[in-house]
Amino acid sequence: MLVLAGILPDFRLQSHDGDSITRTAFTAAWGAGAFGLLSALVWPVLVRALLIVPALVLGALVFFLNGSLLLIALSLIPDDRGAANPETAVVVAAVMSAVASATSTALAVRDDDAYRRRLSRLADRRRRRGASRAGAEPGRDGPPGTVFLQLDGVGHDVLTRAAADGLMPTVAGWLADSFGHRLTPWRTDWSSQTGASQLAILHGTNHDVPAFRWYEKETGTVMVSSRPASALEMQRRAIARTRDGGLLAVDGASRGNLFGGGAGQLALVLSMAARRGKGRRSRAGYFAYFSDPANAVRTALSFVAEVVREIVQSTRARARGTFPRVKRGGLYPFIRAFATVVERDVVVAAVLGDMFAGRTAVYADLVAYDEVAHHSGPHSRDAEKVLERLDRSLALIAEIADHTPRDYRIVLLSDHGQSHGETFAGKYGLTLKDLVRAGCGLPVPRRAQRTGSASEARDAVRIALRRPVEGQEAEHPAKPSDPVVLASGNLGLLSFPDIEGRASREQMDRRHPALLGTLANHPGIGFLLVRSEEHGSVVMGPGGTEVPVAELADGEGPLADFGPGAAAAVRRTDTFPHVADVMINSMYDPETGTVHAFEEQIGSHGGLGGEQSRAFLLWPRGMADPLDIVAAETAEGAPPPPGGGLVGAEAVHRVLTCWLLEHSGPQVPVRPQGFGGVARADEPFPGQAQRGGDPGRASPAPPARTLLPPPAEAPRPGRATAREGRPDAPGPTAG
Repeated sequence: MLVLAGILPDFRLQSHDGDSITRTAFTAAWGAGAFGLLSALVWPVLVRALLIVPALVLGALVFFLNGSLLLIALSLIPDDRGAANPETAVVVAAVMSAVASATSTALAVRDDDAYRRRLSRLADRRRRRGASRAGAEPGRDGPPGTVFLQLDGVGHDVLTRAAADGLMPTVAGWLADSFGHRLTPWRTDWSSQTGASQLAILHGTNHDVPAFRWYEKETGTVMVSSRPASALEMQRRAIARTRDGGLLAVDGASRGNLFGGGAGQLALVLSMAARRGKGRRSRAGYFAYFSDPANAVRTALSFVAEVVREIVQSTRARARGTFPRVKRGGLYPFIRAFATVVERDVVVAAVLGDMFAGRTAVYADLVAYDEVAHHSGPHSRDAEKVLERLDRSLALIAEIADHTPRDYRIVLLSDHGQSHGETFAGKYGLTLKDLVRAGCGLPVPRRAQRTGSASEARDAVRIALRRPVEGQEAEHPAKPSDPVVLASGNLGLLSFPDIEGRASREQMDRRHPALLGTLANHPGIGFLLVRSEEHGSVVMGPGGTEVPVAELADGEGPLADFGPGAAAAVRRTDTFPHVADVMINSMYDPETGTVHAFEEQIGSHGGLGGEQSRAFLLWPRGMADPLDIVAAETAEGAPPPPGGGLVGAEAVHRVLTCWLLEHSGPQVPVRPQGFGGVARADEPFPGQAQRGGDPGRASPAPPARTLLPPPAEAPRPGRATAREGRPDAPGPTAG
């Protein structure tokens, strides 16, 4: 304060007649103490009173609130010796908060040692306090908890390269340690995106989720995984189908996810944004984090630095003529900063709080890499920098795990990878929608209109700002006869709203004879999935190639380049009630790994082809090997996974459930509504009341089951033994 008083003309710490150095120093100490006391006592109250204010607006108010507190502190100095203009007070308060954070190294970006020490002291204090109340010595008894950290969009190959190149030393250390972690890839479903993968991982099924966004004819609604109402409906359907609350139903916490997973502790969960009422605020985690003014200032300054970093990086890419590239102007720098700074800091802080609270299972999604890789490329230097910062967050969580009330097993996983390549519009000069309209004989704009990128982070920002989540696509077509064309990465979906049910090839040929041929023979299209009245569903490729779905085989025909398991993935999607009239997968070059996204993304995911379908699972040694679990299921009569290995997000759910049961005992399904018995959504999903049915229940749900723990036999060193037996006996009926 003394330095600032000497620099700023509108900030004084003396009387009008001047004071001695000692008197001025005493005045500065008085003002600083009053400001610190007000920050500690009043700030949390202000934040709680501002629950109605959007989270990002609160971040912008940080400086003004601090300035107001400083003005109050100056007014408390005796004899009117402290004064400042309002705008000067904002500057002084911001500098003081930044210096306070820096001196405690909470602001440090590359060194979290002091922050760890502070958290460790807090944890030790809590543990001793809890032990004294229980009349026992402080300790870490009881079964270990599990923290599942989802690195959104980080593929298996990206992770291994980052560890080998020194970008992620924490992960590299886990892999190198003979008592550390083990790594295995897992193959996604055809819809290789967060909505399908995370729904299955947390709730056990992604049945009838054909893409990130899809059109439902019976209601005329576009379902979008990152819209709160859609996410809530997807979650409800999954719970109704499995009759199980979710992976986190027993003492769990869900942080930064699309879905709740049945957790009792929820923060920054997208599906919660569609609910109203006490305890249902999706943004509660933001306010819990920003209630500490040091956190608020630290994150606000880092946010500004990230915006500047993005502007510099995008300018450098344009100057160097980097190719491929997409537009990164407008609001994108702020969206990126939100994903890489605000959401990361808030989610990591929430996870640390859950660990201090001793919760049994925590699942958190870190979306930073996915957002940057979409626009900079999955192998770009920009994306590598994000991996470095994510690794530091992992190191912090691992360090804190040594000081929590219980031991914790840290599991890393991803929901999908990303494949690189120039966009479809950039390569061919027209969007998928333009190509469809041309094939239908409809007018096409002279200048191709690009399909905007709509990632999870973009919609999360809109929710944080309390703005409606709107996609590029309209919820209803302009005319009933106009085709609805949607894009999910390099997967396109075409529907004809005025044709009841799933349109057949013959119907489309009679209406638009050139459409299917135009699509199948385009060099940017890999294959189509359509229904034929004569042959059933068929896959169409270039040159008039047609293969019935029942006869599909990996490595042959239109799927020749798409790798193992592609045929099974297509067959499974073909059974979904809401599969599009035409499912369109872009081309894939196995030599370069290139795909062409139908959105404005040079790093994309959502369909088949390349690294996007190759996710990873990294788990501590001593836990059951995922392949052993799959082998045990196969031995008991389950069909073997197509192509071998760990296949599908539903299989990942079963693996994670097995790991929780290794130490936690039986898990009992909760009520069908999920959320541990919370009532259903306040408002029905659009059209649900009219149709009088549940599209998510296309087939009878399996009976509810009580999941039994594995036998107590100790696993062999180096490779855990698969548990003997699967929980097949019916359990108590949900509800």
